[in-house]
Amino acid sequence: MEVYSEKQQITVALEAVKAKNLSVGFVPTMGALHQGHLELVRKALLENDQVVVSIFVNPTQFDNKEDLEKYPRTLETDVNLLKEVHPNRIMVYAPSVTDVYEDELKSQHFDFDGLEHEMEGKFRSGHFDGVGTIVKRLFEIVKPDNAYFGEKDFQQLAIIKKMVEKHDIPVNIVPCIIYREMNGLAMSSRNARLKPEYKEAAPFIYKTLTAAKAKFGTESAVEVMEWVEKQFYTHDLLKLEYFIIADEDTLKTVTKKIEFKKYRAFIAVYADDIRLIDNIALN
Repeated sequence: MEVYSEKQQITVALEAVKAKNLSVGFVPTMGALHQGHLELVRKALLENDQVVVSIFVNPTQFDNKEDLEKYPRTLETDVNLLKEVHPNRIMVYAPSVTDVYEDELKSQHFDFDGLEHEMEGKFRSGHFDGVGTIVKRLFEIVKPDNAYFGEKDFQQLAIIKKMVEKHDIPVNIVPCIIYREMNGLAMSSRNARLKPEYKEAAPFIYKTLTAAKAKFGTESAVEVMEWVEKQFYTHDLLKLEYFIIADEDTLKTVTKKIEFKKYRAFIAVYADDIRLIDNIALN
């Protein structure tokens, strides 16, 4: 398995792949790989001749410097996990900050038609400009046919789709289902940082989401949102940052259900100092 640290190296390698008319799938990650990431890679392998996995902790999408510093960096372990998935058909691009950003470590400003102002955008200043900047640069370097993103970061997925559409980037975005632990907790690199008591408490998030989905069938969106807030109000360990029910297309909070519209519940919770997000389709 080849691991490239410079964009010039991987560009040359990918030009050789494309010269053979082979398709390229791309899975962008920040490393600390878990089974959720590996399932994205497996799907990409099924649908493409060659797969590129980027491993890069992107500084411009962190609004909290401490969170950036604490983010796990486990390149050797990540590469070994990818070798187990497939030793030959995966390339790893693990660049330095300088290789990606050169002399200008700042985000490009994007207009995502308002998607960036909902949910995460209200709590994480500049986050989606950082996401848009790094994903656009990676697309320019890798030039994939297909790119794979998990639905756990549903808002991010919607924003990347919007960026591809508005900037006319020739890549097919493939959404992938949320992969969960046996107890329902959405898989995340952050889960490894949970203290034992918080790890034990965290499945309450998905349990509450599934209960909210059941309630949404008979109760109004406002009633369901109020119910969820009450569940966390009395919880000893988990602190609710937000729970909303939103229109899947606009991500705007719903107050009244409209027939034939698709709705999704979104949640962000603090388990000690670890921020966990999740979501669930409601209809």
